[in-house]
Amino acid sequence: MKIVFFGTPQFAVPTLEKLLSHSDFEVLAVITQPDKSRGRGNKLTPSPVKSVASANNLAVWQPQRIKKDVATLNQLKEIDADAFVVIAYGQILSQEILDMPKLGCVNVHGSILPKYRGAAPIQWCLHNGETETGIATMLMDAGMDTGAVLLEAKTPIGLLDNYQDLAEKLALMGADLLVETLIKLQNQEIKPIPQDEKATYAPLIKKEDYRLDWSKSAIELHNKIRGFYPNCVATFRDRTIKITATVPLGSDYWDQLPVALQEIKNKLLDLSSGKPGEVVSIIKNIGAIVQTGEGLLLLQEVQLAGKRPQSGWDFVNGSRLTVGEEFGMVS
Repeated sequence: MKIVFFGTPQFAVPTLEKLLSHSDFEVLAVITQPDKSRGRGNKLTPSPVKSVASANNLAVWQPQRIKKDVATLNQLKEIDADAFVVIAYGQILSQEILDMPKLGCVNVHGSILPKYRGAAPIQWCLHNGETETGIATMLMDAGMDTGAVLLEAKTPIGLLDNYQDLAEKLALMGADLLVETLIKLQNQEIKPIPQDEKATYAPLIKKEDYRLDWSKSAIELHNKIRGFYPNCVATFRDRTIKITATVPLGSDYWDQLPVALQEIKNKLLDLSSGKPGEVVSIIKNIGAIVQTGEGLLLLQEVQLAGKRPQSGWDFVNGSRLTVGEEFGMVS
């Protein structure tokens, strides 16, 4: 089967690698977003997908606006592909492009459609405290993730899974599901199922979404921190600090925690409550416990400005943190 692959971030890489290693597929070309300036030197850096494509000597096309790029459109017509595979490419495809391949454009999406259509399904799924998610493959149409579903695969979400953990798991699942989808599609063994109207959306994350409001409950804060990992911010001693890993504490969560953390339980029995954002306890070799609007939150990992991430206990020692100090909300 002749394939053109559209994709940009690391999430798309396992699927591209799977196609390249599979004898049933030939990747004719890769389309990815233009190189971006990154780092202190603003050095032009290729996307993860481009790096893999270049290492495998594939043709790589990087149009600024694919719908308006005549040269790319002509190349796509001439290449006469059986299918276009699209994973987190980052541009909307025109109907002209969608109509080109014989079997259609197959998208791999990081949710169980029609839930979490849009740009950030994994992040918002965690933010909203879902306990199950998965991967869907679909035949693309002109809408935003509205095409008919081909296949699905589901996976549970652990209490301490963050965006990076879940994205890596779903990326591998997506690679396997895409291969199965293409083979069954070619053999006419799949009946596309139109999506129903019970859709939810996962929009792009905005800068203000990263701010932590300590008046929220411990589980709400925890879900935001792991969903928007590693970018959630608070204030500490009038400076901005990233909170990158937490653990909600309480009877609802003990049985979901590692044994080492379950030992905290007995240390909390006589703990008095504080104001939201206040450090109410420091557990030796573990870290600080902060009062929230409802419940307690263990700070498991933080990152000070200009520093590497550090464990909650290293942060306590390095900052000489004391009970009664407070974390605030970035304005």
